[in-house]
Amino acid sequence: MGAAMSQEAGVEERRRLRAGDRRELIARMIQTDGTVVVEELARSLEVTPSTIRRDLALLTEQGVIARTYGGAMSAGHTVEPTLGQRSGLAVAEKDRIGRWAAARIGPGDTVILDAGTTTGRLAHHLRARTDLTVITSGLTTLRELAEADGVELITLAGTLRHVSQGFVGPLAELTLSRLTADKVFLGADGLDARRGICEASLQQTSLKEMMADRGKELYVLADSSKLGQSPFTAWAPLDRPWALVTDSGATDDQLGPFRALPDVEVITV
Repeated sequence: MGAAMSQEAGVEERRRLRAGDRRELIARMIQTDGTVVVEELARSLEVTPSTIRRDLALLTEQGVIARTYGGAMSAGHTVEPTLGQRSGLAVAEKDRIGRWAAARIGPGDTVILDAGTTTGRLAHHLRARTDLTVITSGLTTLRELAEADGVELITLAGTLRHVSQGFVGPLAELTLSRLTADKVFLGADGLDARRGICEASLQQTSLKEMMADRGKELYVLADSSKLGQSPFTAWAPLDRPWALVTDSGATDDQLGPFRALPDVEVITV
């Protein structure tokens, strides 16, 4: 009986995963096309119109879309991609950035690593290091360094944002307030020379802003696709000297606004 219940639970879990994947696909289609029609979605995704209507109702409740007669349209903002989706983007560029950043970390350093895919690649290149302390809010970094015996790992545990696989909130900030570091490495969903780091939530930007003040040196790791982009409405200003580390694919037009700032060093790798 226990095996049968376990099998049923597995089937139900797979069903939920498929529903979640379907809703993510619908959200991306609306973001790309602007509008969708229930009947067309049902045919293309091989489900019933009533299933599509339930998906659209849930996405509307989440603020991702707005309903229209017979379909839906974009709610006017970008759908935040999951960490899994972002991990497949700019893979080589993120790895080069992470490798460069790892080379800047010396023996005995204490460093803060933000949550994200690029900082995850930085953590990957620290696995064989010794005499190092890493403070992080990101599950990707925790996974990379969980078995790195030479690295002391401190977690800023708080409330987990499932979509970005990072901890945020007052508990994470309380832990961070008791710590300082030699170097801080931040990621970004978007980066603007004037406004700073753009993220999907105020909890993220609050923690990033606090991280930026806890280290002697500050680096923002952002591949060129992030430069000049503002996909969301929450911002973490960068009101101190810092270094932008990006890939060699960044254009002069993208880098110009950052190079014009007196307290910003621009590094391409």
